[in-house]
Amino acid sequence: MSKQPIYTGKAKDIYETEDENVIRSVYKDQATMLNGARKETVEGKGMLNNQISSLIFSKLNAAGVATHFIEQISDTEQLNKKVEIIPLEVVLRNVTAGSFSKRFGVEEGIMLDRPIVEFYYKKDELDDPFVNDEHVQFLGVTTEEQLAYIKTETRRINELLKDWFAQIGLQLIDFKLEFGFDKDGNILLADEISPDNCRLWDADGNHMDKDVFRRDLGSLTDVYQVVLDQLKTLA
Repeated sequence: MSKQPIYTGKAKDIYETEDENVIRSVYKDQATMLNGARKETVEGKGMLNNQISSLIFSKLNAAGVATHFIEQISDTEQLNKKVEIIPLEVVLRNVTAGSFSKRFGVEEGIMLDRPIVEFYYKKDELDDPFVNDEHVQFLGVTTEEQLAYIKTETRRINELLKDWFAQIGLQLIDFKLEFGFDKDGNILLADEISPDNCRLWDADGNHMDKDVFRRDLGSLTDVYQVVLDQLKTLA
């Protein structure tokens, strides 16, 4: 196994494997916010996120969604298809919360009549600016057809995730996705799906996601463990 990561991220390190089209993703015990301005080690977080993401990606694969996920190989590791990440954060919002509420001066918790898809240009040095479809075209990030596909897939993934989380008593408020191109130019869902990039509330409005860390609401790993345990009960 490669000892030096080919990519070091905030939540994961990526390593090459013997197969040039497969990577090994290692989840880290690190919690960050504000593009890494605040960092803390949270013991056990990597193991929980890897298991949650592996479980969800397995279900998405079974549901016919094209993803990079191959298999979980340890508590903190998984194998993924190698992709060229599209420098676009795709956010879908079902309910007003977080930066959306701040940007538009609305309270949190308002159910949107129709889910809203947003795009952010992945550039840490620019603080991941909000962009629209035409900005995406100008930047040459995707073609018009590719962006339309990403939007359609994001909305389809939303319906699947909403249903699964609802089955365990959680409301999917919003989430962030990343996509990438595989060796044949196909667009695959990539990165991870966990409480790090999904905003989840329980029936009492308690935060069951990374907002526990952002807002100093308690133990992050206790909350993530509840989410994992509940997801394991799904058929």
